[in-house]
This record gives sequence, C-alpha cells and structure tokens, in this order.
Amino acid sequence: MPHPGTPRALLLALILCSPVFAGDWPQWRGPNLNGFTDAAGLPDKLDPATNLVWSMPLPGQVSASPVVAGGKVFVSTIDDNQKLLAICLDDQTGKPLWQKQIGSAFDSNERNNQGSPSPVTDGKNVWFYFGSGDLAAFDAAGKPLWSRNIQKDYGEFQIKWLYASSPLLFDGKLYVQVLHSGDDSYLLAIDPLTGKTLWKQARTNDAIAESRESYATPIPASPNGKPEVVLIGGDAVTAHDAETGRELWRVTGYNARKNAQWRSIASVLPIDGMIIACAPQRGPVLGIQDGPDTASARVAWSTQQITSDVCVPLAMDHSAYVLLGERRKLVCIDPTTGKQKWSGSLPSDSVFRASPTGADGKIYCISESGDAFVLAADHFQILSQTSLGGSPCHASIAVADGKVFVRTGDKIYAFARK
Repeated sequence: MPHPGTPRALLLALILCSPVFAGDWPQWRGPNLNGFTDAAGLPDKLDPATNLVWSMPLPGQVSASPVVAGGKVFVSTIDDNQKLLAICLDDQTGKPLWQKQIGSAFDSNERNNQGSPSPVTDGKNVWFYFGSGDLAAFDAAGKPLWSRNIQKDYGEFQIKWLYASSPLLFDGKLYVQVLHSGDDSYLLAIDPLTGKTLWKQARTNDAIAESRESYATPIPASPNGKPEVVLIGGDAVTAHDAETGRELWRVTGYNARKNAQWRSIASVLPIDGMIIACAPQRGPVLGIQDGPDTASARVAWSTQQITSDVCVPLAMDHSAYVLLGERRKLVCIDPTTGKQKWSGSLPSDSVFRASPTGADGKIYCISESGDAFVLAADHFQILSQTSLGGSPCHASIAVADGKVFVRTGDKIYAFARK
C-alpha cells in the first residue's frame, strides 16, 4: 500500500517511469525519495555478531550511498589509483558481479572527494555519476549504454568542497543540478536511455560567494498532480516543471544577512503538501506550502529551534524527522506546523553526516565514526547501538529485499532479522 505521507501522483509517476519493485531502494533517498520505505520484518540491531548476512570490503572511501534493485547492489567508489569505479554486488551474498572504470579522479580535499554522488537505478539499467562530471549508464548485467562528461559539455564545476549532487530519476528523465559559484547555474534533463540533453534550464540567484553553491540533490514533488522538481541553493528554494524545467515558484529570504558561506548541503523533503527546507549552518528549518506558482507557494512556518546543516530530514507516518548532526540529536516534528513532537540525544563520539532512513516503525542512522543506531519511530527510544567503525561514514543507510545495507568508510554490510 502507498505510504500515507507520499502524494499519490508522485507514486504513480515513479511507478510509470520505472520498473523497480516494492522492496527496492533505487535512489539515494529511497523508493519514495523521502528516506522512507514500507519494508517490514527488519532487524532491531545492526550487529555483525548476531544478524550479519554478509560484508564486503570496498576500495577507497567515498560518501556515495548504495542503491539496490532486482537483487543487485550498486555502489560507487574510488580506488587507491584514483580510478572512478562502478561496482555491482549480489544482494544475497555480497559477491561482486561486475566492476567498471568510468574515469579518473583528479581532485580531493579533507572533507570530500569525487566519489560523493550516489548512483540511481530503475532495476533494468543503472546510472553512475561522479564529482568529476563523468556520467555513465549500464544495463543491470554491466553492458555499457552511454557515457558523457557534464563538465566537458557545460563548463567546469566551481564548488569549494567539490561537486557532490546525486542525479534524480523521475518522470522518465534523469535530472542533474549544477548550482555553483559560476554565473551559469542550471538544472539539466537528460534522456536516460540515450544520454542526450533534453533541456538545460538556467537557475539564477542573487547569492554571493560560497552561498551560491549547493551539494544537494534535486527532489520531486507533485502538489496538484503536476510533477515538479525542487532545488535548494543560492539562497533560494525553487520548484521547476518536470517536463520543461520552467521555474514555477521561488522562496527566498532565509539568508537575510547575505552570509557569504551559506552553501547548501541538505536536500529538501516533500511531505503532506509541504516542502521542508533546511537553511545552512544553523539557519532555520522552513515549512514551505507547496503550490503551482509563486503566488501560492509560501513559508508556512519557520523555526531556529532545530537546524540541519547536512542531514536530510526523513518523512514517515505524517511526521518529519530532523537529525541535528552537529548536536547529535533527533527531533520529530509536525510537518504542517513545525511543532516538536519529541526529541532525544544520540550518544556518539562524533557528528552525523548521513541522513536518517525510516522503515518498519524504525529509524536507522549512522554517525561519522560508525556508531549505528536503530530507533523507535513513534517515540524517542534507542533500540540498539553498535559500533561498526570504518570512519568516515557519510553514506546513508539503504533498505531493500528484507535487508539493511550499511556502507562505512571501508566496507558494506547487509543485515537482516534472524
């Protein structure tokens, strides 16, 4: 059954444009693009000693999350020779099925490298994208379909901490955003079967310096049965017609002081006709009333009592869960009012960079140092805490085929209830 917090039109659009099945995790934020899946029978702990199905070492340390469909796990990585790799694993055993080199990494820093974007799949094909601009498509068996480089086509990415936005597969198109310090920020729609550009929509802003940059991912919504793609960055939240790219509405004002370092990291969250947007660096969390145009879209509520600089909120059972990564705290709010329902602290010795995942009445999250938590969703309760290590852990947890997939800095685990 559809999740009650997911618009029916969005679910229909996803189903019509993609042959993924219930139980898959085809994109970074899951089958509903909100961190939630209706999977059941999942484990209450993520413990290698008790409920591990398999684990597999991975070359390199990147922030990309795994995606899972059709019995296959797809992961991006960078090896010790700086090769950009697309890897496919069997989801039952972790056995490598195929591996492809897509390009070579040429830049990194102490916070990021060019392996951050997560892949996306429709169960038949898979698309891998890297911070180098390399974008490549394969079928599920590993046969190359097409490849191109977005930087070579449209100019160099100008982002201080390196490009990290994941692609979005929606409405029969592959969407790629480039919101950077250059004068030509844009949203790109690509034919997923041929790799050809369908349209390129300019995405203007009046932000300054680093505040023009965004590491977020495009997120779909459908407030009135009309599919749209929502972006955050450049001191603005904008919605775009999914068919043409035309800007439908724009909300600004959350960076009233024009802070030059307010780069955006957390993607938006659509829930119950609202768009939850997290302003950067301890800025406010906004509840935007979605609508067909600028006249109807508005900020319904705003709060600075909760903030999320990096972690994307989770939608589950008409509640929004905001993970305050720096403060190691999870807050449950009413998405229509912004009022807190409950909150609690997560006892980890490090911050959280990965976004929370919801399923089976539980919330899964992992800290940068590898402390994996399983929490109750209807009230604050820590069901289990396990130290997996493998720092830095930045990948969000995926749920598919009755298993929970956790990528740490050096390996990937599959857990299941036993």
